[in-house]
Amino acid sequence: MTKEPDPERLKALKGRIASFKDRDNGKSHQEEHYSQAQVAWRMVTELVAGLGLGFGIGYGLDILLKSTPWLMVTFTLLGFAAGVKTMMHTAQEVQQKQTNTSSGGKVD
Repeated sequence: MTKEPDPERLKALKGRIASFKDRDNGKSHQEEHYSQAQVAWRMVTELVAGLGLGFGIGYGLDILLKSTPWLMVTFTLLGFAAGVKTMMHTAQEVQQKQTNTSSGGKVD
């Protein structure tokens, strides 16, 4: 009463399943869009964090040393420079990752 599975049909089914899996391995457009948005938010956060830390340190030192507003302005500009530097580093990471994936993971 029990039938043995047909080996030819099983082999064909395995081939069809493998072809569907290979076709779905690539990133969809929506996944790529979310990845780019995450990188953009990371860069904005880095810039705002640099500005915030610079402002906070400068304002705190101005209060302690009673030198308002010179240290606040100076440290805010330094925080901005640090934020931009961090953003540039992130951009280089993203560019390197895209270069590696477009070349098939091979680095020259």
